[in-house]
Amino acid sequence: VQLQASGGGLVQAGDSLRLSCTASGGAFGRYIMGWFRQAPGKGREFVAAISWNGGNTYYTDSVKGRFTISRDNAKNTVYLLMNSLKPEDTAVYYCAADRTIGTFSIEINAYDYWGQGTQVTVSS
Repeated sequence: VQLQASGGGLVQAGDSLRLSCTASGGAFGRYIMGWFRQAPGKGREFVAAISWNGGNTYYTDSVKGRFTISRDNAKNTVYLLMNSLKPEDTAVYYCAADRTIGTFSIEINAYDYWGQGTQVTVSS
């Protein structure tokens, strides 16, 4: 499975961005999909996850109410809509796929496939 993330950029605080991650190969429609981010000098952290059919989502507290994860299995694509962006959201954002059937995981090592990352920079 190959994951290709896109949609990052340089924006001002309060702006919005939508990240996309398109999968090729594998069984995208069966996977839990997640977004993670890594800020400069920090470790990679969980942002959001969505179940195989989009019926369930999970967010880290710092993005609840601002970010929305969604997916289109017909297009093998998962999205992360980011509203009301803050400078502290600045990071490289990665999409990831978890083949496990079951509950969401926020742990990096639970995810089997990773995209290459897309840079999001939010200026104050």
